Amino acid sequence: MTNPAKILVLGVGNTLYTDEGLGVRAAEHLLASYEFSENVTVLDGGTLGLKLIDHIIQYDKLIVLDAVLGDESAGSIYRLVGEDLRKSLGFNNSMHQTDLVDTLIFCELIGTRPDTVVIGMEPEDYQTMNTEISSVAAGRLGDMCEAALQEIAGFGGTFSEKV
Repeated sequence: MTNPAKILVLGVGNTLYTDEGLGVRAAEHLLASYEFSENVTVLDGGTLGLKLIDHIIQYDKLIVLDAVLGDESAGSIYRLVGEDLRKSLGFNNSMHQTDLVDTLIFCELIGTRPDTVVIGMEPEDYQTMNTEISSVAAGRLGDMCEAALQEIAGFGGTFSEKV
């Protein structure tokens, strides 16, 4: 019997700028609301960028939670793979110190790059200094987390709601 894929759910963003931090807030919500199987790790990656390489290379699958600029209305939920990853703020030289695409390229050079998907949300405001996400983002955070849970299940992870 083969071991299940090791899955990293990585919330990224700067929590000082309203919806720029919604990936981190989604990771916090998942950690507060669910218990995960041993092969699933949920991590607040904040704006660590290249400092995340040591964590990322330990996993087979990577689910990034982030704000995404996709030209849809605020609160729209996205699933991005391949070239579409650059729509994610973390893959777009935003306030996240370094481009996450560069981080994945370095992982590939090291010889370990996980399959990556971004679950993101169109931000309402990602420029105002405020530690709370917008009401639009807050209202859709559960849907974003549900999309992340579907990815976890699709990769072979399991979870249950905390009581």
